[in-house]
Amino acid sequence: MTSFPSSLSPILEQADRTLDAALERLFAFLRIPSISTQPEHADDCRQAALWLRDQLDELGFDVTLHATPGHPILVAHDRTPPAGPHVLFYGHYDVQPVDPLNLWDSGPFEPKLVTGADGATHIVARGASDDKGQVMTFIEAIRAIRATTGTLPVRISLLIEGEEECGGPSLVPFMETHREELCADVGLICDTAMLPGVPAITTTLRGMLGEEIHLRCASRDLHSGIYGNAARNPAELLCSVLASIRDAKTGRVVLPGFYAGVEDPAPALRARWRDIAPDNAAFLGEVGLSTPAGEQGYTAIEQTWCRPSFEINGISSGYTGEGFKTVLPGEAVAKVSFRLVAGQDPVRIRQAFCAHVRAMLPDDCTVTFTPCGGSVACTVPDDAFGLQPALRALGAEWNTPAVTIGCGGSIPVAGDMQRILGMSALLVGFALDDDRAHSPNEKYDLTSFHKGIRSWVRILHAMARTDD
Repeated sequence: MTSFPSSLSPILEQADRTLDAALERLFAFLRIPSISTQPEHADDCRQAALWLRDQLDELGFDVTLHATPGHPILVAHDRTPPAGPHVLFYGHYDVQPVDPLNLWDSGPFEPKLVTGADGATHIVARGASDDKGQVMTFIEAIRAIRATTGTLPVRISLLIEGEEECGGPSLVPFMETHREELCADVGLICDTAMLPGVPAITTTLRGMLGEEIHLRCASRDLHSGIYGNAARNPAELLCSVLASIRDAKTGRVVLPGFYAGVEDPAPALRARWRDIAPDNAAFLGEVGLSTPAGEQGYTAIEQTWCRPSFEINGISSGYTGEGFKTVLPGEAVAKVSFRLVAGQDPVRIRQAFCAHVRAMLPDDCTVTFTPCGGSVACTVPDDAFGLQPALRALGAEWNTPAVTIGCGGSIPVAGDMQRILGMSALLVGFALDDDRAHSPNEKYDLTSFHKGIRSWVRILHAMARTDD
């Protein structure tokens, strides 16, 4: 049986007893189709924000819905905050589109419990894992604490937005404007994953730079029999340009200055990561691969957690429908992204990329670039406020030592908290890599939801110990 301080026993028992009611509330939240990227769901996004407002108002918070050029941002503060540390919890209520709908086994906004092939119970719905289920672990922890003790162990504020899945254009200006109100001792973000059966706090996040590149040669699509060989083919040219960004032998990106400021993690951290994932084939096997394709000298985990990369996300040109059409395209388009690590400047890398492409263009070819966002990488030091108590609290709940991990993805708000609010953010998530976030049949394990609630109870009480 899980051991815990006797003072937490009633709270954890309350969380256990009320799990069914917590699930009902989560299901009500999941039924709201708050797809931020689709204008027809703007009212649904507002409904999700209002639903959260009502939940937090009931739990003793002063809640304000702030209008933005996009979807509302919710800020909540405890009406009767205790003395001591102040934490700011961040999450988002918006979700990804559901396409392709025909690949869902049930309605995306009709949440249900499903028993998986492994015997585990899954909560299946769009947003179950990213990020409504994770947000609700924190809110339900507050509910269990409030119901049992009437007060919270630390001062808690919440910042919940509705544009994370569409680039979050309103969040940074909002944080800059409300800096004084939002500043706290530490940020808490529940939008990441744990390892199977092993709790984790993500301490390194890669930044990102996105770009759309549009090449045009001829003024229109051409008959390949009449013009082929004589007319420049933008699809062929685009493939050559993109292939030249990465060295085929070493896997390194060749842009001048790309690795300036990039440092390897400390040997002790690299050793911990290799203990977590010692087998490249096992890491890649879930997706049908076995051999790392990035920089030589780094494991698959290191290539995704601590090394920068260049990726081609999509290419479009010519005729791609059914059948065959002998066309020579007049234009070609690609969407590319760079994942960045600490020390890299997205602005300088964008400039180097655009210069590299322009230098490779022959006569009769033009290029246009469309920036698709950018964010810097984020690293949390080992001595960050609350990190060690949070690791111990997670270990106590899951009966195994918690670990610090990296994440190859990007969560810009973590870096924004450091840059704008001057505080570190602890990324504590209970999702699993197979949760199918952004894909059909998205799920969140019932165990993740239940023990996520219990974990936050422990973490919040651990945060109250300012001597740690």
